[in-house]
Amino acid sequence: MDTSRYWLSGVVLSAMMLSGCVSKVTEVDQYSGYLDRYDLLQPSVSATGAPTLRWVSPTFSPAAFDTVDFDGLELFPAPKATDRVNMQTFMQLQQTANQAVIAALSKQYRVSNTLQPLPPNAHPLVMKAAITGVNASNEGMKWYEIIPVAAVVGGVSTVTGHRDQNTELYVEAVLLDPATNEPVARAVRKVFGKKLENASTQIRTEDFTQAINELGADLSAFIR
Repeated sequence: MDTSRYWLSGVVLSAMMLSGCVSKVTEVDQYSGYLDRYDLLQPSVSATGAPTLRWVSPTFSPAAFDTVDFDGLELFPAPKATDRVNMQTFMQLQQTANQAVIAALSKQYRVSNTLQPLPPNAHPLVMKAAITGVNASNEGMKWYEIIPVAAVVGGVSTVTGHRDQNTELYVEAVLLDPATNEPVARAVRKVFGKKLENASTQIRTEDFTQAINELGADLSAFIR
């Protein structure tokens, strides 16, 4: 192959790689079915600057409620251990996320659950949420990898599993007004944790600690 053809092949390959960059929000084919409707979701930006998908009723006012009924995040659908994520990690992620959500809700509301009777004259809001996926995917090509030789090398690295990977945690949630049993807000969020060295690196709870804290901060800002 002469130099011009080699250069052209490198450009084509690099363009293909760059077109496959990781999406910052949950894709349609990644919706879990946990929410009743996804067609109403619109792109938005959280308080910490993270892209998200959500729908909020125009009549929703956080100040109209003083209590949140929250039983904790579910794991939906029921997870299965893999060579990258074991069941202990799933359970630890669930516990860590629950702590962050309860801490955020407690800044604004009393937090109750279905096993506790509501206080007299309470104005409750019901929150249902789930961790719907844990994943790691190849990081997108960098701008400097457009150089044909680097693009070819980068492509080989991706195939052989040596490219850095993004850790991803998927969360879906809905807020319900029990007075009407109607949703007042829905959200679908793709949370990014620490980067992994390659496709053989185990996913750990600690990879998402900062990301889950930011998720709690966004919830706190939303209900303020």
